[in-house]
Amino acid sequence: MIKAILLGIYSEDILPLLHKYDIDVIRDNRCPDVVITYGGDGTLLAAEREFPGIPKLPIRDIRTAPLCPRHFVEEIIRRYLEGILEMSSMIKISAKCNDKEFIALNDIFIHNCQRVTAIRYSVIIDDELYIREAASDSFGVATPHGSTAYFRSITGTAFRSGLGMAFSNSREREAHLIIPDSSSIKVKILRGPAIMVADNCKDIITLDEGDDITISKYSKSAVAYGLKEFMCHDCRNLRHKVTYQYA
Repeated sequence: MIKAILLGIYSEDILPLLHKYDIDVIRDNRCPDVVITYGGDGTLLAAEREFPGIPKLPIRDIRTAPLCPRHFVEEIIRRYLEGILEMSSMIKISAKCNDKEFIALNDIFIHNCQRVTAIRYSVIIDDELYIREAASDSFGVATPHGSTAYFRSITGTAFRSGLGMAFSNSREREAHLIIPDSSSIKVKILRGPAIMVADNCKDIITLDEGDDITISKYSKSAVAYGLKEFMCHDCRNLRHKVTYQYA
């Protein structure tokens, strides 16, 4: 019998379905086989943060995300149990400053604290100076999975491999850059104050003038089943139609 942790605001909606397929939903971390996230991207991010290293099965909840006929909830569960769903490995990134560290599946961003004042910082890539002094509202590094989120809203693009650097409302209009995921990025705060955040985590790290932040690929990856189904374009188009219908 499969042991699963179930997460999501409306996760109880699918409990009868999981019981139908003899999936044992456990309430604590007693060696689960999988973490089923019933919700959106934020639920998946929170699950990876809380249960790193345990495979995820992300399913969009039908209350907020209409699904195309190929990806109804029962179909996803059945295909998972039959071993049909593809398993994907997603890189994560780490940001270190002083004795603190953030780990993210999507992205890490450094934001200005004062909305009327830009932050100033330098950027070094693999020990080579890339920007001597940038001024912007925020600077971020995204993974391929995270490139469809905040990174795309800034740059208008997404990518499939490497790490992406994005500059929001930059003074010099620095070019957004995709670099190998083996690269190390060092950011020095020249003028703050600033804050650093990771994914949708509510925790923040406060940054002051002179602080150095090192961002690089994390040593461990996240694993998920059915990621292509979760990111289905047809399902996404249905969500957009509902959004604009009631806008």
